[in-house]
Amino acid sequence: MSSNRRHNYKNLKIWQLGIEIANDISDILIDFPTPERYDLSAQISRCSVSIPNTVAEGSSRTDKSFRPFLDISLGSSFEFTSQLIITKHRKYITEILFQNLETKVEEFQKMTMSFQNGLI
Repeated sequence: MSSNRRHNYKNLKIWQLGIEIANDISDILIDFPTPERYDLSAQISRCSVSIPNTVAEGSSRTDKSFRPFLDISLGSSFEFTSQLIITKHRKYITEILFQNLETKVEEFQKMTMSFQNGLI
């Protein structure tokens, strides 16, 4: 792969999984308590959307320039997991839902690190 090649983010599995995570959390936030709508739910929403958006933004760059965007997306995914833990602790989501989301995020993280390691 040439280091000057650009990536079509829509074809990247990491972007597709990021979109799936963002959509999953969007569906869940509808049922959050009203007081949380401007606090935790707003934070977790922004964070989940940041995961695929940062991949998309970075995909317009060369491989070398894409790497920092993947780092930022990974950081958002770790922040998102922290917010999920808080969400579960406050009993806004079930243990099963937490496990499903955490599994998707961990898969995103592994895939992204592997993809990033393959960039020149």
